[in-house]
Amino acid sequence: MQTLNIGILAHVDAGKTSLTERLLFDHGAIDRLGSVDAGDTRTDDGAIERQRGITIRSAVAAFTAGDTQVNLIDTPGHSDFIAEVERALEVLDGAVLLLSAVEGVQAQTRVLMRTLRRLRLPTLVFVNKIDRAGARAEDLVADIRRRLTPHVVPLTDVTALGTPAARVRPRPPADPDLAEALADVDPSVLAAVVDGPRPTPDDLRKSLATHTADGSIHPLLFGSALGGQGIPELVDGLVQLIPPSATGSGTARGTVFAVRPGPGRERTAYLRLYDGEVAPQQRLTFRRHGADGRTVEVSGRVTRLEVVGRSGPLTAGNIGALTGPKDIRVGDRLGQLTERAPQFAPPTLETVVRARRPEQAAALRSALLALADQDPLLHARPATSGATVLLLYGEVQKEVLAATLVQDFGIEADFEPSRVRFLERPAGTGEACDEFPWHDHTHYWATIGLRVEPAERGSGGLFGYETELGALPRAFHQAIEDTVHATLLSGLHGAPVTDYRVTLIRSGYAAPLSTAADFRGLTPIVLRRALGLARTRLYEPYVTFETEVPLDALAPVTAHLASCRAEFAGTTGGVGSWLITGELPARRVRDVELALPGLTHGEGMWWSRPSGDRELRPR
Repeated sequence: MQTLNIGILAHVDAGKTSLTERLLFDHGAIDRLGSVDAGDTRTDDGAIERQRGITIRSAVAAFTAGDTQVNLIDTPGHSDFIAEVERALEVLDGAVLLLSAVEGVQAQTRVLMRTLRRLRLPTLVFVNKIDRAGARAEDLVADIRRRLTPHVVPLTDVTALGTPAARVRPRPPADPDLAEALADVDPSVLAAVVDGPRPTPDDLRKSLATHTADGSIHPLLFGSALGGQGIPELVDGLVQLIPPSATGSGTARGTVFAVRPGPGRERTAYLRLYDGEVAPQQRLTFRRHGADGRTVEVSGRVTRLEVVGRSGPLTAGNIGALTGPKDIRVGDRLGQLTERAPQFAPPTLETVVRARRPEQAAALRSALLALADQDPLLHARPATSGATVLLLYGEVQKEVLAATLVQDFGIEADFEPSRVRFLERPAGTGEACDEFPWHDHTHYWATIGLRVEPAERGSGGLFGYETELGALPRAFHQAIEDTVHATLLSGLHGAPVTDYRVTLIRSGYAAPLSTAADFRGLTPIVLRRALGLARTRLYEPYVTFETEVPLDALAPVTAHLASCRAEFAGTTGGVGSWLITGELPARRVRDVELALPGLTHGEGMWWSRPSGDRELRPR
C-alpha cells in the first residue's frame, strides 16, 4: 500500500476541519461525523480548539482509498499560527487548498497559494460550501485565476448552486477548457491544439497528472464538506494526480514537524520518515543547527511508537508519533543534517507575563520556558520580579497561551498590552579588557578581554575564543559565555542585541581566589565598554500587507498608508475593488486597522504578516 501525506490549508472558517471529518467518515475511519460547533471533531482534539472552534496545531488522521493510505494534516487557518502551517508543508506530498464558495479568495488564501507555488507542491483547489446561499462558481473561478494563479482548471461543475439541492457533475474527459489550460504549461498539448490532431482524453489525463505533480497547474473541484457533495471526485483527484514521494530503504532519515506534550509531560514527536525504518526500542539520533552554527545532537531510545493509520514499524513515506528521545524539538532531523531548517520571520510583538498569584511566579516561568522549548517559534526569557517576556505573532496567540496555562498547568496569568519589539545590531567593532590585580571599584579576581563585532544576519548571538584552550577552567569559560548572552538581552538603547559575535581575546585567573562569580561580575562591565565602542543601530520590525478596498476608497486609503510610512509594491484593479500591496512598519499596523473601516465604509479587507526588520529611520 502506498501513502500520500496531504495537507488541508485554508483561510480560517473555510471548512478545513469539516472537510477532514467528511473524508474520514466517508472512508470508514470514524463512525460518525464530528462538528466544529459541537466541539467533537477528530483532529481538533484539544480543549482550547474545541472551545474556540479553530485549529491551533497541525493534527494528523488517516483513511484508506483503494490501495492508498491518505494521511491528512489539518493545519491552522488563523494568521497568528501561519508558522505552524509552513512547518507542516515541509513534510507533505501534496495539498488541498480550500476556499469557501461564498467568501471566495481571502487574504490568507493568497498567502498560502504563494507559498505552495514557491514550493511547487502539488495542489488541488477545493471550493467548499456550494450548497450555501450566495455561493459562486464561474465568477469565483475567474477571481481565482486573477488573484491566486492563472493555471487553474475546473474538473467539475455544479447544478442548483447555492441551494441545498446543489450537486457536482464531472466535466467530460475531452473538455476544451482542460485542453486550453494545459496548453499554457505543456508545449506538446499546445502543438496538438494549434496544429492538430486534437489531444485525446488519454493525452490530457497524462498531461494533467504530470503538471499537477510538478506544481505548474492546479485542478479545481467543487463540493460541500457538510453535505458530502464532490468528495468522491476530490479523493479520486488526490489518488490519481498527486504522486507519493520517492522513498528508500537505506539509513533512517526524516523530519520532526510537530511536538506535543504527552500524558506524563514527556514529549511526543511527529516524524515524517523519508528513508529506512524505525521500530520500538530503536536508538535514534536527531540533529539540528545550534544558534552558533554547530550541530546539536539529541539521542534516545524509542519507548513508544504509533504509526498513523497502520500497525508495525514506521516505514518510509509514513508518519509516526514517537516518545523517548528527550529535548527533541520541531525541525530536528533524523539522519545526516545536510541543510538548515526553513527560516521563519521572528515574532514582531512582545508582552510581559505575570502570575496572578505571586506564589506561582516560578511555576509560570517554568511552564512558559517548557512551551517555548517545545516550539522554536515561541520565545520566552526571564524578566524582573518573577515575570517572563514572551514574543508573539498576534493577539489570538496570546489568548490561546493564556488558556493553555490555565488548562495544562493550572496557572492564571496576566499579560501586559503587546508592544512592537525592536532590536539592536552592532554597527562596528569594539574591544575592552580588564586585568587583575585592581585597585579600583571592581575588585574581581579575573582578567577578561572581549571583542564585539557584527555577525551574519539571522545568526543570533555567537560566542568564540581566541585564548588558548585550557587557559581557564571550564566553569569560568561557561560563566563568561552565559553572562555575555544574558547581558546582551538589553543593548545600548534598551532593546535586545542580535546578530553579534563576541570573542574572548584575553583571560586570566588567580587560584584559589578566583571563582565563577568573579567572571560573571566582570563580564558585563567589560562587555558594555566594548559594545559602547562598537556602537549599535536600532532596528524595527516590518510587515508585508495586502488590503482590498472599494474603488472609491483608493485615494484616502493610500494617503493614510503613506502617512504611516508604507512602501507600496503594487496596486491592482479588479471587479469593484483595488488590491494594494506593500510593506509597513509593524508599529503602524494598528493605526491602519483602526482607520480602514471608516475609510472604506466597512468594506475594506486587511492582512499582514512579519517580513523582517529595517533600521529605524528618524521620525
